[in-house]
Amino acid sequence: MARYAFDDTKLPEKTAKSRGAYLRVHFKNTRETAAAISGMKLQKAYAYLDNVVEHKQAIPFRRFNGGVGRTPQVNGLKTTQGRWPVKSVKFLLGLLKNAEANAEASGLDAEALVIRNIVVQQAPTTYRRTYRAHGRINPYRSSPCHIEIHLSEPLEQVPKTVTAVPQRLNKRQLAKKRVAAARAIAPAQSA
Repeated sequence: MARYAFDDTKLPEKTAKSRGAYLRVHFKNTRETAAAISGMKLQKAYAYLDNVVEHKQAIPFRRFNGGVGRTPQVNGLKTTQGRWPVKSVKFLLGLLKNAEANAEASGLDAEALVIRNIVVQQAPTTYRRTYRAHGRINPYRSSPCHIEIHLSEPLEQVPKTVTAVPQRLNKRQLAKKRVAAARAIAPAQSA
């Protein structure tokens, strides 16, 4: 069995996973796209990625953002730089659909699935060369990546019990309380 970067054996909820190795898609764009959908509900992630393909919403670029243009579509996401990496979206949609099929096969509810963890790692660079004018040769490389996705069905939320937790006081607050109690007792004794 293949090794995963994220170990889901210790999780209380059931998970479904999917992975792709040595995918010919830019690592940096895919990493930013994966970061944008991490933690989303599966159906919301599908809608978001479809909007990215149609240029209705943008992927915010936070780490690998050198030379990335600005767009007002990411203003609500606390950044100014964004792009629409269609090829990365296509690869992630394929893996999400595969993970969803794996979840349905193991009996999970597809409507309640959440992207629990998504990992994008660099794969080995491929080295080729291209021929240029005047007899020069330039490098012609690609930056593939490994992607793995874990979907989970969140457990039902148990309501928190309301218990009176004693408030911890510091020395100054305790001293103030003692003085106030002593003052309250002193007038009562004199009367």
